Amino acid sequence: MFEYLAGYGLGGSTVALFCRVGGGIYTKAADVGADLVGKVLHDLDEDSPNNPATIADNVGDNVGDIAGMGSDLFGSFAEATCAALLVSGTSVELTQGANFYFPLIISAAGILVCIVTSFFATNIMLVTEQPKIESTLQWQLIISSLLLTPVIIVFTLYCLPPVFYFTSWDVTKPNFESHSWGAITCLLSGLWSGLLIGFITDYYTSNKHE
Repeated sequence: MFEYLAGYGLGGSTVALFCRVGGGIYTKAADVGADLVGKVLHDLDEDSPNNPATIADNVGDNVGDIAGMGSDLFGSFAEATCAALLVSGTSVELTQGANFYFPLIISAAGILVCIVTSFFATNIMLVTEQPKIESTLQWQLIISSLLLTPVIIVFTLYCLPPVFYFTSWDVTKPNFESHSWGAITCLLSGLWSGLLIGFITDYYTSNKHE
């Protein structure tokens, strides 16, 4: 089974690589062409309706974001899940019963939380004008992090044993002891670090501070 897991992770990376390259070609070709014609030759603004190449630019951006970034996210998602499963396979306690499916359960819970978060953006925080796009995305990050925090705690305490051991590769050393609260700390650290990085990136790249 672990050979299949490794093949799945490698296959996800391969697909992401080619989709990323292919999407980037469409994005850059359309973007550069539209900018050269519109901005340089005719002195038009970015995404000006007077520039027919803007359509190709937007199509190229969508291809790059969906085919490129989407597959890249899938590749990272698959690799992280496979890595967690492979590490779990070294623990006798985690390979017994449903404990082994803990990484998949957390991934599935994250997908459900994302669906609920998308409902807020499409039905509650409606984007009626361009300035609301950024605030809606920020609130989506906050809501998803808040919803996923208790979900992680509940599922970790329910799915993992209080104490479990990982087999040491060095036979002269004892097995590595871990606890369910240690797993919770790791998961929540990654979750809230991602939120913090998102806000820091937004602060230094947003045009509000120009």
